[in-house]
Amino acid sequence: MQNFRNLKVWEKAHALTLNIYAVSKCFPREELYGLVSQMRRSAASVGMNIAEGCCRKGDLDMGRYLQMVLGSASELEYQLLLANDLQYLPHSDYERLEARITEVKRMLSSLMRRVRTES
Repeated sequence: MQNFRNLKVWEKAHALTLNIYAVSKCFPREELYGLVSQMRRSAASVGMNIAEGCCRKGDLDMGRYLQMVLGSASELEYQLLLANDLQYLPHSDYERLEARITEVKRMLSSLMRRVRTES
């Protein structure tokens, strides 16, 4: 068991979640229970599942949680693309957030490889 706060990928995911909450405040009101809710849930799920996976017994459980995290990050990646295409978010914000998601996904993949080799 390890402290999730010690993982750089968790730090990046947490910062990304805070960014998603900030930019989604400007979305149309009618999206509050639609895209805004989905994006916030996906973003928060990344950090939450990293945290939960860290307290599981064994690397196999951690690996399963990391798979879920990767799925949530991919969902968020699509949701950002949709928000950009619907012009709910400035393109510069889209590019910045897309780069952060890509970075988190790369770090997750690296952590998943490390967990697999340790198990």
